[in-house]
Amino acid sequence: MRVLITGAKGQLGCALCETAPVHAQVRAFGREHLDLTNSSLVRETIMEVAPDLLINAAAYTAVDKAESDVAQARAVNAEAVAELAGSMLHLGGRFVHISTDFVFDGMSKRPYRPSDRRNPLSVYGQTKAEGEDGAGDDALIVRTSWVYAAGHRNFVRTMLDLMRQRDELRVVADQIGVPTWADSLARTVWSLIKNEVQGIYHHCDAGVASWYDFAVAIKEEALALGMIERDVPIIPITTSDYPTPAVRPLFSVLDCSATRDLLGDGHTHWRANLRRMLRQEKALG
Repeated sequence: MRVLITGAKGQLGCALCETAPVHAQVRAFGREHLDLTNSSLVRETIMEVAPDLLINAAAYTAVDKAESDVAQARAVNAEAVAELAGSMLHLGGRFVHISTDFVFDGMSKRPYRPSDRRNPLSVYGQTKAEGEDGAGDDALIVRTSWVYAAGHRNFVRTMLDLMRQRDELRVVADQIGVPTWADSLARTVWSLIKNEVQGIYHHCDAGVASWYDFAVAIKEEALALGMIERDVPIIPITTSDYPTPAVRPLFSVLDCSATRDLLGDGHTHWRANLRRMLRQEKALG
């Protein structure tokens, strides 16, 4: 099986390459080798590789910057997705696209199901919703949330850096979601591909958390591993205490029951996966 992966240098792209099945002949492209906003280059690359499967793990993920960079966010998150999907439809291959919890408005009183109505609050969320539409009915779309991985810039590494530099941290406590280790997401994506499914599926790690809860867990696990030396106080604040250009959903927990029922696998708690990631991060030095 010939597989083309976009966003190869990102957190999920790297994890997909590392967890690929042995029978997959993977060609992975980062932004520097495949500019998704260059339609002719995209078509040429797909025709050259002739993949049986294309996994689009690339995205414009600078949530706040997207508010003032709408055209670029839309070009990557929506227009390029339609181009990729169309090219794969022409080839007769399968297309997999990664989406986000930010397509929802955070007003639900229960975890969001794949079929729930979307109502994004930000340019990032809106362009990702447009990307879902561009992927088409034949695609496999996997929504996820709060992704992190060792060796990449993300919330975990930012918190570790700040804990080494500051005497106190203030972290938002009224935005609720689920941290997701890129490795667990990648394995679920490959399992869904193996099951030859189409449509929208959700994956995040088990449990729920606020950003404050996540930060406290990072501190506790990092202290236990000797990655930080001080027990830095973390103060919970509200979203209104920390205004940002983009509006974020206050509740974006994804209902993953359909995914878990299909795959028949377990659901690892986010804190256990955080511990695994931190061990990897420590090993990287």
